[in-house]
Amino acid sequence: MRMNNEIHEQKDILDDLREECGVFGIYDFSGENVASTIYYGLFALQHRGQESCGIAVSDTNGPKGRVLSHKGMGLVNEVFDDKNLSELQGDIGVGHVRYSTAGGSTRENAQPLVLNYIKGTLGLAHNGNLINAPELREELAHDGAIFQTTIDSEVIAYHIARARVRTANVESAVAEAMKKLKGAYSLVVMSPRKLIGARDPFGFKPLCIGKRGNAYIITSETCALDTIGAEFVRDIEPGEIVTITPDKGIRSDRSMCFPPDGAKKSARCIFEYIYFGRPDSYMDGVSIYESRIRAGRFLAIDSPVDADIVVGVPESGNAAALGYSLQSGIPYGTAFVKNGYVGRTFIKPKQSSRESSVRVKLNVLKEAVAGKRVIMIDDSIVRGTTSDRIVHMLREAGAKEVHMRVSSPPFLHPCYFGTDVPEREQLIAHNRTIEEIRQIIGADSLGYLRLERLSELVDGLPICRGCFTGEYPLEPPKGDIRGEYEH
Repeated sequence: MRMNNEIHEQKDILDDLREECGVFGIYDFSGENVASTIYYGLFALQHRGQESCGIAVSDTNGPKGRVLSHKGMGLVNEVFDDKNLSELQGDIGVGHVRYSTAGGSTRENAQPLVLNYIKGTLGLAHNGNLINAPELREELAHDGAIFQTTIDSEVIAYHIARARVRTANVESAVAEAMKKLKGAYSLVVMSPRKLIGARDPFGFKPLCIGKRGNAYIITSETCALDTIGAEFVRDIEPGEIVTITPDKGIRSDRSMCFPPDGAKKSARCIFEYIYFGRPDSYMDGVSIYESRIRAGRFLAIDSPVDADIVVGVPESGNAAALGYSLQSGIPYGTAFVKNGYVGRTFIKPKQSSRESSVRVKLNVLKEAVAGKRVIMIDDSIVRGTTSDRIVHMLREAGAKEVHMRVSSPPFLHPCYFGTDVPEREQLIAHNRTIEEIRQIIGADSLGYLRLERLSELVDGLPICRGCFTGEYPLEPPKGDIRGEYEH
């Protein structure tokens, strides 16, 4: 992977899973400026990406195709201020927050992408990962395309622009491009007079519609709608293309959706529910918070242990810990204080202490755990480097016993659809038993969520289990492309 040192340092802080981005689009039919609304919407999606962000807007009553944009490296409040927001005048716009799963953390790769082509302009924000990006990119390069970025989102934008030359409208061009795309993608596309949302047929990544007054919104999570005072309208279905215009409102194209009685089914990323989504969001009708409560309850049923307190590793472990407590009757408590100010530019201290990077982000409340048998709940164990450090910190703080419970099954395979799960050899569960993992992390006991429980977390919605089973909804690429095409 071609990561710069800064990103290496960030990834060392906690051995977390990473998601690549969040998208936000809005069209205000009243003609009001939308930049500040996008700004607050991106704030709500900041958990989905902290490397870069951007906003692109257009005035539908002004010169057709004129797009104003600003993007940069860092958090939303680091990139935008009153001055550059005030310069973004327009009643239609898209925004993006990004985390790259494999390097390319540069301003050039920040989104939204703005494309000027023969039919006008196109603004695009993308969440996901194409598994056939190399082939599509090569095809475009042979036709003379010159790429400005190293992200697969640009490949999508080019294919839409190319299709638009021979289609009646931009939404038809999106549909034509989708016929070529393989993998995970939730898109928000801005043309001069239309706002379009599209979701891949498997529905890997979430996308929903909201409404505030005369403005319509398309975004990754419902929490962004809550933040801006918008009401939830509905989720965009897997494979659906939604076009929003003042004259026709919301129009839907379901031609790319899988037939209900067909062999292919949707396959939502289960980690949207376990880890990525904000607890106050709903995805495809399922509460993220309730999913995590259920995960904790299932852990208490399937992997019980006597203890004095149940604690969660912030943030995603907290709700699961509460669920474990509710099911078991063991008191729920807070054992960790999280430093919320560790941002993109954090530099790992050059100390010999192997715990230093974790301690910068988490500290243990000694009074909460001293002399107690502690159940610690986390969303996942990837490489195991963080888990062993946190277990050590709890013991150092005086915990008598540390029992670890994980609200997902063991990672056994990489992810190719937008989650930063590394190659098998880097996964602690690869070729190891649960007992061997327990010994490595130093816990008194270790229990994972059973694979059979996953569908119960999401009310039976079809999900992707590839990172646990190696059985993917569509055939993965032959090689690991994640270091070549960033997202």
